[in-house]
Amino acid sequence: MWAPDIYEGSPTPVTAFLSIAPKISISANISRVSIYGSYGATLQKIFFFCSIASMILGALAAMAQTKVKRLLANSSIGHVGYIRTGLSCGTIEGIQSLLIGIFIYASMTIDAFAIVLALRQTRVKYIADLGALAKTNPILAITFSITMFSYAGIPPLAGFCSKFYLFFVALGCGAYFLAPVGVVTSVIGRWAAGRLPRVSQFGRPKAVLRAPDT
Repeated sequence: MWAPDIYEGSPTPVTAFLSIAPKISISANISRVSIYGSYGATLQKIFFFCSIASMILGALAAMAQTKVKRLLANSSIGHVGYIRTGLSCGTIEGIQSLLIGIFIYASMTIDAFAIVLALRQTRVKYIADLGALAKTNPILAITFSITMFSYAGIPPLAGFCSKFYLFFVALGCGAYFLAPVGVVTSVIGRWAAGRLPRVSQFGRPKAVLRAPDT
């Protein structure tokens, strides 16, 4: 639960680093244990329940956010749950899906925070601040929309392919409850992440308050 506060209070480059580096490091270490050894059924069950909790928490918390960075933070929590699906399987196929998911997630996150960093001169903080971005910077608005649609898992973008492969592997290893939870939370996450493209494409510019003439 500390992630949204850290994301909001940190500079954008630091936030991007915190969003990517720890997940890659932890996933790489656990994957190494899985390849060269075995983490047992108990730890596999822990990954299973943590994956479900992360997906549900990330999807529901993202719905209530009004700030861009806090929305990205909760989306990151949800993606940790999706990626952890590969660890829950405890198979080589699960590790392969995890590595693909990490690569696609890192690419999307770098793109998203690069756009947020490019918008810092316009002091974009709230989702409503993205209003009419398509009119002021159409290329940036289109790029941002594609990135967030990929975050949401809209086909045929990379985010959809990543989730599809993860859920397919989950069904293949017998995690029949994990995959439906992932699908439901992904649908909820589509609405939450889809707010950014909707506002940037069709939103109204934020009103500028001026002092009355004296």
